[in-house]
Amino acid sequence: MAYGASVAVRGAIELGSDRHKELFCRTFLDAHRRFEPAELAWPELGSDDLAKLRAIPFWDEALGTEQEAGPMVQAAADAARDPLVREAIALQSYEEARHGRLIRHLLDRYGIDVPDRPAPVIAGDAERAFVDFGYDECLDSFGAFGLFELARRAEYLPKAFFEIFDRVLDEEAQHIVFFVNWVAWRAVREGRGDPVRRGASALWHYGKSLAGRLRMVLAGGGESQDAFVATGARTFLDDLTPTLFLETCLAENARRMSVFDPRLLQPRVLPALARTGLRALRLVPGRRA
Repeated sequence: MAYGASVAVRGAIELGSDRHKELFCRTFLDAHRRFEPAELAWPELGSDDLAKLRAIPFWDEALGTEQEAGPMVQAAADAARDPLVREAIALQSYEEARHGRLIRHLLDRYGIDVPDRPAPVIAGDAERAFVDFGYDECLDSFGAFGLFELARRAEYLPKAFFEIFDRVLDEEAQHIVFFVNWVAWRAVREGRGDPVRRGASALWHYGKSLAGRLRMVLAGGGESQDAFVATGARTFLDDLTPTLFLETCLAENARRMSVFDPRLLQPRVLPALARTGLRALRLVPGRRA
């Protein structure tokens, strides 16, 4: 069986094969945990912790992103022709919607005034929208892994708060591993499976995602979630440096990826760029701050 001129083999799994599809879909489906946001052990916060929680600048953007993601991902599930792939993408839609409910519950519980956005209008190519969203999620998750750990180390909020959001980041890790394997599986099935072509496509999509994030930062005047990821980590740590931030992102990404079957693909571009950035910082004296 061959879907293209060059099909990579990872371990004992041929990319694009039915065994590959079974592995990445079943890995994702089997990792799902049942819970409802209102049933979690939300801590009581004193006035200082409430003020710190309310000072975090990304709640509006986070709520809007998660509330819009559920219907968009469900549209991609509806468009999927393979039954197992459709089941897995539909589960991601459920988890994205649950993230929205979790943030909504947090905002209501702790008195943070953020209105719901209007229900999104799903139009156009659902699969293309899912691809764009997947690369955005890979980009955001890499930074979020580091920021979450920095906030935890700084004891910015009570431990119970981090235990709740650790669930969310576990699910984000599962989403991006599923996504990069689905993208590779789809590319091979469509005859675009050679590694060079897939790598070039990933670089193009990451560049597009990063450009969109930078536009949001500039247009948002520093109030968007992405502006916070880019510059707001000092909310958690006064002496933060680019070196510490990149080191933490890399370490946390490696830790979260270590739980997955080694036969599965993992996001590689952003860790490689971060390692390159670290080497550059270490070579130029006085540039680490």
